Amino acid sequence: MNSDPTPAAPADQAGNQASSQASNLRLRIIWGTIAGAGLAGCTWGGPVSFGLFFGGVSAIMLKEFYRIMRASGQRPASWLGGIAGGLIFVWMHCFTGYLYYARRFGWPTSWTFYPPPLALPKSPALADAWASLMAGLQNTGYLWLAFSAGLMTALLIREIIRWPHHGQPFLNLAATLAGLFYVSLPMSLLNTLAFHGPEFQPRYVFAFILLIWGADTGGYIAGRLFGRRKLAPNISPGKTWEGWAGGLALALFAGWVVAGWLLPAVPLSQRLVAAGMVAVFGPLGDLAESMLKRSADVKDSGSFLPGHGGLLDRFDAFLLVLPVLALLQALFS
Repeated sequence: MNSDPTPAAPADQAGNQASSQASNLRLRIIWGTIAGAGLAGCTWGGPVSFGLFFGGVSAIMLKEFYRIMRASGQRPASWLGGIAGGLIFVWMHCFTGYLYYARRFGWPTSWTFYPPPLALPKSPALADAWASLMAGLQNTGYLWLAFSAGLMTALLIREIIRWPHHGQPFLNLAATLAGLFYVSLPMSLLNTLAFHGPEFQPRYVFAFILLIWGADTGGYIAGRLFGRRKLAPNISPGKTWEGWAGGLALALFAGWVVAGWLLPAVPLSQRLVAAGMVAVFGPLGDLAESMLKRSADVKDSGSFLPGHGGLLDRFDAFLLVLPVLALLQALFS
């Protein structure tokens, strides 16, 4: 005769829950330390390791976005979108860092970001062909138009081939392009912080990350201690206006003290403006990603970092802050 299992005692349940929380905390600490060390090492290691690290981060974030889109019923072109996203990041890295690489490798700077024909045979015909190609590509607007038209054509061909067994074709196309605009383009703008003319400046990247960390930490502490009024209860019930004010205060403090230590040549007014933009647009980026997950009924964007969820969960604040900081940098320069 089979007997019914004995229900676990409340004390046993509490002990199991505490053990699970402790295990999750250990995972968060271990993987958070590994990720932080990788970020610091690759960023300070030079432009190549910086580009490889954040290019990989951007690619994984885009993959996680497409995963959420599939959970919501769309069928984005993950491979085409991933290739396009990678090209966007590589292009921006080469565009913003060309002067650095040109000085290091002795390339001529008259070609802007296009590589010189160092590897070509010394053939007049090939040299003329290369010069004609470069002359045609000097206007980057034409380059972007050609890239956009080629991508759109490839996406439409994909949907035509798979119709009618592939859902809503233009919704699939829109989901693919949304990932590029939401993830790939903003993440590629991180290169604009790292390169300043012929110099690679990882301090700007770390100052930006410290501002993000300050806004998050201040928001968490103030929200736990004083949070009463909900900021966006339908999207993220834990966020409060008091938490946002605490994040703003700590971000401004970080812009005054920490960013000043990293970037002493940047005027205080510019550092405080940047800190204020981080405090405003960082939480908006977090809310946008939370809204995305709730709309698809997904808890985490992925499981790339055990205990932390996906990379889209960790870098969501970047996606709305980076375009604003890139604009400020263009205005201040």
